[in-house]
Amino acid sequence: MKYSIDTNLRPIYLQIYKLIRQDIIDGVYPYKSKLTSKRLLSDELGVSTITVEHAYALLCDEGYIESRQRSGFFVIFRKSDGFQAPSEYHTKHIATHSSHSYPDFPFSVLAKTMRKVLSDNAKLLLEKSPNAGLFELREAISRYLIRNRGMNVECNQIIVGSGAEYLYGLIIALLGRKTFAIESPSYKKIEQVYSAAELNYELLSLSHDGIDSTALANSKADVLHTTPYRSFPTGITASANKRHEYISWASKKGRFIIEDDFESEFSISSKPEDTLFALSGSDNVIYLNTFSKTISPALRVGYMVLPKCLVNEFEKKLGFYSCTVPTFEQFVLCELINNGDFERHVNRVRRYKRKTLISK
Repeated sequence: MKYSIDTNLRPIYLQIYKLIRQDIIDGVYPYKSKLTSKRLLSDELGVSTITVEHAYALLCDEGYIESRQRSGFFVIFRKSDGFQAPSEYHTKHIATHSSHSYPDFPFSVLAKTMRKVLSDNAKLLLEKSPNAGLFELREAISRYLIRNRGMNVECNQIIVGSGAEYLYGLIIALLGRKTFAIESPSYKKIEQVYSAAELNYELLSLSHDGIDSTALANSKADVLHTTPYRSFPTGITASANKRHEYISWASKKGRFIIEDDFESEFSISSKPEDTLFALSGSDNVIYLNTFSKTISPALRVGYMVLPKCLVNEFEKKLGFYSCTVPTFEQFVLCELINNGDFERHVNRVRRYKRKTLISK
């Protein structure tokens, strides 16, 4: 298989990973087929074997391929895996994950940033924030998402709000009286918000690698609310097959996915987990994240990224809502993202988690 890579665009292993992943998804490498050997591919591309090893390791981490001792790497992904017979693993067999202790975001860094914001933006802090959030923060988030999550989004797609529960409410008002489906079990407040809004919602049982295929196939819902990475309280992460199954389910006209991406920045993989938003080509995924885990739960700031098809509708229906996050906190987050402190902390936690895992 001949690939064209740009040796000036780093890291090279991510280019190789993306090219092979796309060929697996497109069926160029069908299920059970063997990939080109690491040595042969490195010779073809003119790169080191270690570079190819990194790419293959990522594909293994995400469930596209598996390594077989003395045999090579084989494809274990297939789109047809979606909506098969129910898995033998059900939630009753899945233990809930325990809470982990991560290095806290350095208070000294946070305090220094707050002092800088007070000094540099004194007058601006007294002005009302735009309803969708400060343009500066939304621009910083947009650049962060393309760097780290492969999500190429415009600032007008990003809405800033005071935490996930508030954003859930906006999504309900935006999508209207549809039937929602949520994971069972899931983060308690998700069901509480939908129940309080008196919405129709279904509970879809989890298997070992995500929502049970039969439950999803039989669902009458229009909207799927899922946490693909380490769903709480089970700690289940959706496999590559399962993520594409969700996307396939949502390909029916009028369906949407709400992707609750809480804590995914702290994946121990050598790259963050692929988002459904980035994987889907249907412009029907609403992406949600907050800074509660990455910085502090006391910082009640979250954001959602709307698909382009909903941007104008949101502005017409809900654009009058004032931003619920103080201007000061928005400037602080903007500074933390732009000066690299936010990403340095995320990388510090990920290194700590890898080291802790290896030492066990």
